[in-house]
Amino acid sequence: MTAVSIYVVLSRSSTVLSRTIRLATRDEYTHAALALDADLELMFSFGRRRASNPFVGCFKRERLDDDLYRGMDRLPGVVIEVPVTPQQRDAVGASVAEFLLDGHRYAYNAPGLVTGLLGRGSEDDRRFFCSEFVYHVLRDAGVCDLGVPRWKVRPQSLLSLPGTVVFRGDLKRYRAADLAQAPVPALALQGAGGLFTLARPGVSLAS
Repeated sequence: MTAVSIYVVLSRSSTVLSRTIRLATRDEYTHAALALDADLELMFSFGRRRASNPFVGCFKRERLDDDLYRGMDRLPGVVIEVPVTPQQRDAVGASVAEFLLDGHRYAYNAPGLVTGLLGRGSEDDRRFFCSEFVYHVLRDAGVCDLGVPRWKVRPQSLLSLPGTVVFRGDLKRYRAADLAQAPVPALALQGAGGLFTLARPGVSLAS
């Protein structure tokens, strides 16, 4: 069977919200994203819509050179390579495609982030915070089950995923070439809305 992988990226920015979460939880990492390629060009999460406003968020395609990170000297983080079967990879891709095609239906779960830190929470099919989204997609695809409700899963919790940390350090210095992984030029994903092509920078997205 051909070996395939997906990637989970954990990070800790220098924003006020990130520092507040770290103070409350003592966690090393405060943000999580799901990447479909080793280059992290096809990386997705729930986060702030604009760099200047931490409370208005959305489902988004993320990049390590986004406005939020551009002014930071360092971005501490880890990249976890998670081995999956081709069927699980397809399921993850289909789930991401659904979020992309129906992005207007989803919102950042800011209330759930707060209540989760207080030890109370619930699941809302239309609201997610970053680690909630990553775990939701992986669990639904049969990749993992951490044995807790998704609202209890913090970025730090994802260090328990069945995978290997292939990078630890300043994510601004991350290079997939150092991992000897072949780049993925584009991914065609089949969602309920039809065929959806996810392309690398410089190539338009088409549906």
